[in-house]
Amino acid sequence: MKLATIPAHLPFLDHLAARWIEAAGHDPEAMGEGTIVLPGRRAARALTEAFLRRMDGRSMLLPRIMPIGALDETELGLSACGGAEALALPPAVPAMTRLAVLTLFVLKADNAFGTRPTLDQAWPLARALAELMDEAEWAGVNLHERLPDAVQEDYAQHWQTILGFLHIVTAQWPVWLQEQGLINPVARQVALLGAQARLWRNMGEQGYAAPLWAAGFTHAMAPTANALQAILSCPGGRVVLPGLDTLMPEEVFATLPDSHPQAGMSHLLAALQARREDVQVWNAQGGEPERAAVLSRVMLPAAALDDWAKPGPVALAHVSRFEAADQQEEAVAISMVMRNAIEQPGHRVALVTPDRGLAARVATELERWGILADDSAGATLADTPPAVLLRLVAQMVDSQFAPVALLSVLKHPLVACGLAPGVCRASARLLERVVLRGPSPAPGFAGLCAAVRDRLEPKREKDRQRMTQGESADRPFGPEPLPAFMERLAHCLAPVLGWEQAEGAVLAGGEGARHQASVPDLLEALIATVERLASTEEEPAAARLWKGEDGSLLASRLSELMLATALLPPQPPAVLDGLLTAVLAQERVATRRGNNPQALHPRVLIWGLFEARLQTAETVILGGLSEGVWPPAPDAGPWMSRPMRKRVGLPPPEQAVGQAAHDFFAMAAAAEQVVLSSARRRDGAPVVPARWLTRLDAFLAGWGGSVPEHPVLSWLARLDQPQGPALPVAPPRPTPDVSLRPRRLSVTEIETWMRDPYAIYARHILRLEPLPELEEGADASDYGMIVHDALERWVKTHGVDWPVDAQRKLAEVFKTCLAEQALRPALQAWWAPRLERIAAWVAHAEQQRRATHGVPQAILTEIAGSVLVPDAPGGPFRLVGRADRVELGAQGRVIVQDYKTGMLPAMRDVLSGWSPQLPLEAAMLLRGGFADAPNVADIAGLIYWRLTGGAEPGEEVAVSSKEHDNLTDLAEQTWQRLLARIAAYDQPTQPYLSHPHPGQEPRFADYARLARVPEWNTGRMETET
Repeated sequence: MKLATIPAHLPFLDHLAARWIEAAGHDPEAMGEGTIVLPGRRAARALTEAFLRRMDGRSMLLPRIMPIGALDETELGLSACGGAEALALPPAVPAMTRLAVLTLFVLKADNAFGTRPTLDQAWPLARALAELMDEAEWAGVNLHERLPDAVQEDYAQHWQTILGFLHIVTAQWPVWLQEQGLINPVARQVALLGAQARLWRNMGEQGYAAPLWAAGFTHAMAPTANALQAILSCPGGRVVLPGLDTLMPEEVFATLPDSHPQAGMSHLLAALQARREDVQVWNAQGGEPERAAVLSRVMLPAAALDDWAKPGPVALAHVSRFEAADQQEEAVAISMVMRNAIEQPGHRVALVTPDRGLAARVATELERWGILADDSAGATLADTPPAVLLRLVAQMVDSQFAPVALLSVLKHPLVACGLAPGVCRASARLLERVVLRGPSPAPGFAGLCAAVRDRLEPKREKDRQRMTQGESADRPFGPEPLPAFMERLAHCLAPVLGWEQAEGAVLAGGEGARHQASVPDLLEALIATVERLASTEEEPAAARLWKGEDGSLLASRLSELMLATALLPPQPPAVLDGLLTAVLAQERVATRRGNNPQALHPRVLIWGLFEARLQTAETVILGGLSEGVWPPAPDAGPWMSRPMRKRVGLPPPEQAVGQAAHDFFAMAAAAEQVVLSSARRRDGAPVVPARWLTRLDAFLAGWGGSVPEHPVLSWLARLDQPQGPALPVAPPRPTPDVSLRPRRLSVTEIETWMRDPYAIYARHILRLEPLPELEEGADASDYGMIVHDALERWVKTHGVDWPVDAQRKLAEVFKTCLAEQALRPALQAWWAPRLERIAAWVAHAEQQRRATHGVPQAILTEIAGSVLVPDAPGGPFRLVGRADRVELGAQGRVIVQDYKTGMLPAMRDVLSGWSPQLPLEAAMLLRGGFADAPNVADIAGLIYWRLTGGAEPGEEVAVSSKEHDNLTDLAEQTWQRLLARIAAYDQPTQPYLSHPHPGQEPRFADYARLARVPEWNTGRMETET
């Protein structure tokens, strides 16, 4: 019989090699006669390894092992049996050129998409269009002829418009190919297959008797089926199918849905005009045939599920399963299973998954045990370090050098800017600390340079400290001075900074619009910039960027892209990131951690679905078994709906589900040990287990069974756990020596001292300064600075006088203070009307107060003062403060006033001492702490002005208390509480706790993360429960 199948429970390639050796009579020389045709290159390499295993080190001649997609027209043309027509085939259009031309078609199709697509949007659409053309070539469908029948009149107008575009493209594309003397890649492959099929038929007619086997095909389009028929026509021809189900009823097998694992072979046998009775079963000892039978029953289509109620095999030997909480837990668990499996000598373990994220996580987790897995599916070219750097530079320029984007470039491992990498990193951190932390500089590189010049002349002590703080973290390297580093950076970025002056650049629109240039020019400038950034003192950029397999492939693809995109219209730089992602994400490159292939563990394998086909290992873990992952969600693509594809004659998208189902079935049936893995959540969202797991549970439950749970989750619970029971640890209670405790605090820090003593410890004893956030928004503190500055200028200019047209003049002062901040236009436009409303409210409130209480004798603004506590237990203690406004009244009235642009403290907190700023300022006045206001004996008022500029632009809140006779008593009581606190913290045993008073936490907790407040609170709650 010329058709055979190796049962699913046997390792396919090993038994194929065994049958070939047996057919050669175990003669090492006769084994080399003949040809074996396989579906792909990876299967061809794996078959070679299978022969070596079977021969167990003995010498032999290998047969010719040929992937069906690697046909050589030269070999065909020179064959003595014919095939010269292969030499006359035009060359295939380069893949990048094809995508560029199709992208141009998409860019010109304005009306087909509702809005004009950008280049980075058009390129993926062009790729989908190319894939549609390839599908049509394989299916033998002439799209131009069949498209008019694809859309019925009742279809949506959207599909009518898309169809019109496709009709134009399918007419223009063959004309363009003919003009260029090229052919579609798949059309050429189909033609080569046809030539090869004719050659094999001629060989059969001429009596060629050498073995010619085709093995491992699970489905075949018409050209491949034609080639397999030609193989069968040869005297030594044979087709060997993997895991054909010979027990399924014939009426079920003939009508299988496309999503069934046997559907492809059903179609293949039909194309070969054969029935299952014509297929010889190559059985052998070994494997788990009962498991394969159970899986076959589980995968039966809905129409045949009555078979589940019939007696039959129900045992799943050596199969286990676990369900993790999320992807990370699944990855850790899989790594533990793999680590355990290789404890057995000679035992191979393979993870099979289509989820590249899961594969990368598992590879990372295996490294904790020093195991480097052979991840044969590799990583996308877009994720290699040089490609990431290219995209980051494009993002940085598009963001106009925003701090996060800029630091993402400067801290990339390949960036050195012509320096030693450590010096470049230290310089980048200095730029971050001094310039980029806090509100963003003005957009653009010029704005960045201006911000650097401004910071080099610091106006505040805090800004001066930033120049030197943090340098110890960079040792043994030191930063280059900022001016020199900025010059160096300007040199590195010169190619992209000069895009607007590039030759051939054209304006994209009116005044102020971004410029455009040809895509090759943009790419050339981008690559030149990256090369300048990647050079070091000792190593040129080329040696760092383009070395190795990934660097060489990236350089090749970029060269192809630059050549292909010359025909596209000028584009803005904003498209580069999306374009590079779309182009490079489709390419895969082998990942060799540490760039040392010899370091890979030979028995730990990670395969994608394509790499795993026809292969197996002693232990196989099927990971990522969730709907939408494995199996994938059927996708008809952006160009045609399912009904349209059916009317045209294209294969349904459910075929991809059927192939994924066959991959699952084949891997689960052939391995000695099988572990099924899934997660309950992906990216934080719940997911549904793969349909095959659901079917498996339902089938076994009907017979009172279930898939055994793998113990790995119990192992996971013990991972990284200490020996013995967990011992509770109390939160830290830092008690520094009294001599180290601060002897000087401001009135605003007293509230922090009460609510979060740990913050005082961190700032004044550990001397840790909180880092401002990157791209920090201009918040209430910046707004407050403008309000305070404007009111201070007003008082210092006019004193107690009240000029004519005061509201307008006060508004001018606010406007001037706002302009001096040099904020972004959008922020200025946001704040300007609010400040104008504040000016109007202040003018009205001031007039009302003067009408009620008369003109004050003096108004003191932003006055600094201090009071010494000489007899504190730990030594003299000084309280310092700055009062926003102190008003000295005509009748000896003294009013202390505070401006707030944010939330006001709760009145109960002011009276109870939790918000003591204003009462403490009053206490300082009573003790002569402010030189400008001596001899104050009584406090007449404590007033807050809340100035927001919103719907209610201002609000006046006066402090009053029923529990105190007057505000002087409140100030004295607050002072006594301060003295008690000073005395308490002058005791060596008094700790600086973090958030010690529930319900009285500070609004802004700069050191909460340092103090691990959330962790301690969680631990406290767990202990209480």
